[in-house]
Amino acid sequence: MFKNKPDVFQAIADPTRRAILVMLATQALPVNALAENFEMSRPAVSKHIKVLHESGLVKITDSGRERYCTLNQLGFKEVTNWFAYFDKFWNEKLNNLENFLNQQHKTDKP
Repeated sequence: MFKNKPDVFQAIADPTRRAILVMLATQALPVNALAENFEMSRPAVSKHIKVLHESGLVKITDSGRERYCTLNQLGFKEVTNWFAYFDKFWNEKLNNLENFLNQQHKTDKP
């Protein structure tokens, strides 16, 4: 789709881009409506949206004279997989700790 697709983690590293993603979580919004929420120029907001679009996190569709942005669920797969790995890691660690503590409790009983 894009040459040299921006890294999704670099895309979400910026607080402005994360704020845009949060706004788009509830509804599709035109670029102008998004830009109104920031104390920066519309072109600056457009550059952030471009990074989100090129990284696959946001879809842009034209409707008349407006360009609407929506979240792209598939774009979040890499982030979801990364978090799932650590979710599994910590769940295993906590389960092992629970098993250890249960074993200690059994051996400590008179």
